[in-house]
Amino acid sequence: MSGLEWLEPEWPVPRRVRVVSTLRVGGASSGPYASLNLAAHVGDDPGSVNANRRRLREAAGLPSEPLWLEQVHGCDVIALDGRTGVSGKADAAITTSRGPVCAVMTADCLPVVLADHSATRVAVAHAGWRGLAEGVLEATVAALGGDATELVAWLGPAIGPGAFEVGTEVRQAFVQRIAGAAACFAGNHRGRFQADLNALARLALARAGVVSVFGGAWCTATDSERFFSFRRDGVTGRMATLAWLA
Repeated sequence: MSGLEWLEPEWPVPRRVRVVSTLRVGGASSGPYASLNLAAHVGDDPGSVNANRRRLREAAGLPSEPLWLEQVHGCDVIALDGRTGVSGKADAAITTSRGPVCAVMTADCLPVVLADHSATRVAVAHAGWRGLAEGVLEATVAALGGDATELVAWLGPAIGPGAFEVGTEVRQAFVQRIAGAAACFAGNHRGRFQADLNALARLALARAGVVSVFGGAWCTATDSERFFSFRRDGVTGRMATLAWLA
């Protein structure tokens, strides 16, 4: 037994589309990174990170080394076809071929997987509030091409609205761009707002033509046993959400 645990979507997409969204257990890291930290940029021991990535490859049966993106909270998308095991500066990755593994790392931001009903194209996007506000999901849908109504989305674990307090500037960034976004923010007694990332993602996906959306039932900040959370802990590890075509 590997000891690794992960989430998989319950959605109407053929099993040829494989998706793994890791939990924090079953790895080699210690301290604030305990235990399956998959990020090499957060201060963890490089040997532990490499061991964790190796364990994930073996346990999940990955067909290749994932493309570990240098995420910048933007809306650039990388097409992986013909590229495996290399890094890239972007916040989403897509593929239409067997072999490449799309991956994003998160610890409160929202991982979003997109695939079509025919299992011919798949994408993973890193959607924190900045990326959502800039249009990372709309850009990912556009990069996949084809009819957006044929796509299905799955929302992985992210910080929930009860834990995600933001200022007026964050609310304004969405209200000015997306119709209906105001309803995704609830005022609190501190004069700030509780933001619902999942609801904002659903609005952005609908804006791009994707109406079949699943998942979004987990809060990283309130479940320290299963999830890393930057908002909760500051110094912490990162989980990964990976998708590929088998």
